[in-house]
Amino acid sequence: MSDTAPLFQPAPPPPRARSRRLGTSALGLLAAAVLAIGINMVADRVLTRARIDLTSQRLYTLSDGTRQVLGGLTDPVTLRLFYSKRLGAEIPMYGAYADRVREMLAEYVSLSNGKVKLEVFDPEPFSETEDRAMAYGLQGVPVDQSGEQVYFGLAGTNLVDDEKTVAFFQPDRERFLEYDLTRLVYDLSNPRRPTIGVMTALPLNGDPRAMMMRQPQLGQPAVVMNQLRQFFTVKDVPLDAQVIEADVQVLVVAHPQGLSEAAQYAIDQFVMRGGKLMVLTDPHSESQASRPGPTGQPPAETASSLERLLNAWGVEAPSDKVVLDLRGAWRVRAGPQDRVQAVDYVAWYNLQADSLNRADVALAQLEQITVASAGELRKKEGSTVEFTPLLTTSPQSMVVDAARVRQDPSPTRLLADFHADNTRHVIAARLRGQLPTAFPDGPPAVSEGQERPADFPAHLARTEGAANIVLVNDTDILEDRFWVRVQDFFGQQVATPISGNGALVTNLVDTLGGSDALISLRSRGESLRPFDLVEDIRRNADAQYRQTERQLTQKLEETERRLRDLRQGTPTGPTGERNQNQSVITPEQRAEIDAAREEIIRTRRQLRAVQLELRQEIERLETVLRVFNIALVPALLTAFAVGLAVVRTRRRAAARA
Repeated sequence: MSDTAPLFQPAPPPPRARSRRLGTSALGLLAAAVLAIGINMVADRVLTRARIDLTSQRLYTLSDGTRQVLGGLTDPVTLRLFYSKRLGAEIPMYGAYADRVREMLAEYVSLSNGKVKLEVFDPEPFSETEDRAMAYGLQGVPVDQSGEQVYFGLAGTNLVDDEKTVAFFQPDRERFLEYDLTRLVYDLSNPRRPTIGVMTALPLNGDPRAMMMRQPQLGQPAVVMNQLRQFFTVKDVPLDAQVIEADVQVLVVAHPQGLSEAAQYAIDQFVMRGGKLMVLTDPHSESQASRPGPTGQPPAETASSLERLLNAWGVEAPSDKVVLDLRGAWRVRAGPQDRVQAVDYVAWYNLQADSLNRADVALAQLEQITVASAGELRKKEGSTVEFTPLLTTSPQSMVVDAARVRQDPSPTRLLADFHADNTRHVIAARLRGQLPTAFPDGPPAVSEGQERPADFPAHLARTEGAANIVLVNDTDILEDRFWVRVQDFFGQQVATPISGNGALVTNLVDTLGGSDALISLRSRGESLRPFDLVEDIRRNADAQYRQTERQLTQKLEETERRLRDLRQGTPTGPTGERNQNQSVITPEQRAEIDAAREEIIRTRRQLRAVQLELRQEIERLETVLRVFNIALVPALLTAFAVGLAVVRTRRRAAARA
């Protein structure tokens, strides 16, 4: 017997017992496999639409607006999805997106109580199905050199044969898939739309001079106008209108520049009769300033106001002041003389977080609004009207003369002179309450050569009920370049929002018109989601650098000027040293020149040091975040594994004891 052999060894189990254990294990594995397959089969039938949405904006969960639209359907709607399977085979990204579209459409069918019917077609080349897709106006796209067309679009019809289509589903618009689908169903189920009147001095319907200016893109309507036409009947109201037509429920007045007293009276009496009004004024219209005037040069006057009406209603909207905001400022190209390539332009900025009034239904789900050279709104002292802010700046803002952004604006100079006043300035607000007319003496006299309309309504001195008005002191929220990117896709214009301006305008008009079913739908996913902490640090560092840079630059210029003056000294004796201009320089002047040179070198060194420090705090934060993101998950998993091992070890030790 070996010294290391145990005194007692357990007897091996009999062969029959070993066979019984193997059989039991095999039956257990088979039962587990059958159970797993059965659960999958049941889940596939019962839980086909079960999902967990972990996105912060709940982008994959149908909104209350969609449920409201689908639950309120009274007439059936038929949706026909045309999807070429070859498209998914050639480009797998489209195949995955097609699965999502089908799943969402199936969800619509499930929630509509039988009112939505879905049909899916595969339009093969030269087939009747392809002819049908083409008849609906769906867009065919080639996938190879053969010219064979593939389709991925949707056509919807109702009982009266109205047709609405999505020409081609773009993966870039996946965030807006629910919006596109519900809008289509809503349009088919609501053939009668509210009438919206638009009175504006801006070319929102396209600039008729576009071809003459050789800029055909300016001839296209603004995207916000296309969105309004999707939900409302839009009627143009002339700037010299004496009466707002009775069928107009909501009047949108954008950039009311140089309105006559007769037109202002028409707006005033529209409100007195209970009409809903949205006014957009501006101390400086970037849209107007970017387009040439009748003379070919940019217009000299870019401001607009309705001072007479607003003052009578208890509100001030200064047209000579612009509000700057450091938080959310856009990065723009710096001037050619600047040392850096980009700078924060504090006149153009995004309003986010607490700058949006979440208590208002029109902004409840919006994430970001972009304004440019906006003015402020103030409630007049002693006014009793209800004044509810909708958009406000951050405390990192200040008010400056509008002239600083009108003529040759300098982003670098604005940032260098920026000093926050720690005040939130109101950009947009709601106005509610009984209002007096701005024309207490009745209608103004008719201009020479004009006559009053035959149906001119009687004068009203006060609103018949509580007025409902939205005021915005910035018209550039309507300008495409500040909130949407429009791209050409095989001849189709595809608009992808980067900010919520379009949704805001449509939501506000909806609330004024009394409908809010689509507000939660339009407000989903429009905004970019920047790293706010890093952005704040960068902006503050950049502003501090600009101020320091300006001081050092002034000091450098003064020293260089003093050096030039010293080099141009007058001769003082035959032994003096001459400069390039043959002027004699005394030893004292030479010492001052050397000192000035040393000062220039020191100042330039300080400028380089300040510019270097601009990024240090951000880089330190980025390093910490990178280490945190890379190391946190492995560290948590390691700690969990160690803890689990410790617990198991203790349990085993306790069991043995």
